[in-house]
Amino acid sequence: MKRQLSIGFALLMLLLLALACNLPGRQAAPTPSEPTPNRTMTALFELVQTQVVIPSPLPSATPQAAVNTNTPPPSPSPLPTSTAVQPTQPPASPTVTNTAALRSAGSYTAPFLSEAPKLDGVWDEWKTTAYPMKLVVYGKENHTGKEDLEGSFRIGWDNTYLYLAVKVIDDQYAQNASGIDLYKGDSIELLLDVDLLGDLNSRELNNDDYQLVISPGKGSTSGDKEAYLYYPTGKAGSRTDVKIASEGGSGLYRIEAAIPWSIFGITPADGQRYGFAVSVSDNDREDQNVQQSMVSMVPNRRLTDPTTWALLTLRR
Repeated sequence: MKRQLSIGFALLMLLLLALACNLPGRQAAPTPSEPTPNRTMTALFELVQTQVVIPSPLPSATPQAAVNTNTPPPSPSPLPTSTAVQPTQPPASPTVTNTAALRSAGSYTAPFLSEAPKLDGVWDEWKTTAYPMKLVVYGKENHTGKEDLEGSFRIGWDNTYLYLAVKVIDDQYAQNASGIDLYKGDSIELLLDVDLLGDLNSRELNNDDYQLVISPGKGSTSGDKEAYLYYPTGKAGSRTDVKIASEGGSGLYRIEAAIPWSIFGITPADGQRYGFAVSVSDNDREDQNVQQSMVSMVPNRRLTDPTTWALLTLRR
C-alpha cells in the first residue's frame, strides 16, 4: 500500500512539472513588447519601395493615345492626274503652211542633183535658178556701183554635198588674207541655220548656226583656195574638206564649191528647211587686208541675228 502511494505521488509531480513548463510567464526568450526594426520597419520600407517601383507605368501606356503605330508613312506628293498641268515642254515646232511665215527675207529652193557638177569654175552644167546678190549690207560708203561689187548664185545638193556656184562682178580682185582673216579679202560667205524650227525666233547665234567663208584664191583666182569656218566657235578653223574651184576674167570671177554635209552634222533629206544666206565680201586694196563692203541676197543680213537670214528648202 505504501509503495502504491509513492508511485502515485511521483506521477502527480511529473504532471505538475509538465504544466508549469507551458505557462506564459515561463518562456526563456520573451518576445519584446515592440517588434525590432529588422523584422518590422525594414520589411515595411521594403514593402513600400517595392510598391512604388513595381507599378511604374509602362512606356507604351501614354504614347498609344497620341501615336498610332498602324498609321502608314506619309505619301509622296500625288502624281499629276490626266487633267493636271503637265511639266513645261519645249515649244513645238510650228506647223509650216506658208514659208513666208518662217523668214521674211525670202524663200529659196535647192534642187537635188542626180549628177554632181564638175568643179571647174564654169557654169555650163548648172541648170538651176540663178539668184541675184546685189543688196549692199555693209560698207555702203565704199560701194561705188554694180561694177564695184555685185553677184548671183546657184545652189543644189546630193546626199554628200551642198553645192554652191557664185558669179561675182568685181572691178578689182584683191585677196591676200588667210585663216581667220579670210573675210578681209574678196570672198564668199555662207550662213546656215541647221535647226531652223528649233530656235526659230532666236536673235542670237547658237551651236546650230554656221558661218563658212570661201576664198577663190590667194593673190588671184589661180592661187591657193581656202575655206574657213567661223561659227560655231567650238568648231572654228580651216576646212580642207571643202572642194573649191574658181575662174577669173575681166572684171569678174566665178567660184564653185562642194561643201560636205558632215561639216554641219546633218543628213540631208527632201523637204528639209534651213536658215540661209549667201553674201560676197569685197576688198579693192591689194596692199591691205580689209573688208570694204558686202552685198547679199537678203536685205538686212546680220551675222549675229539668224532671223534676218532667208529660208532654204531641199527638193528632189
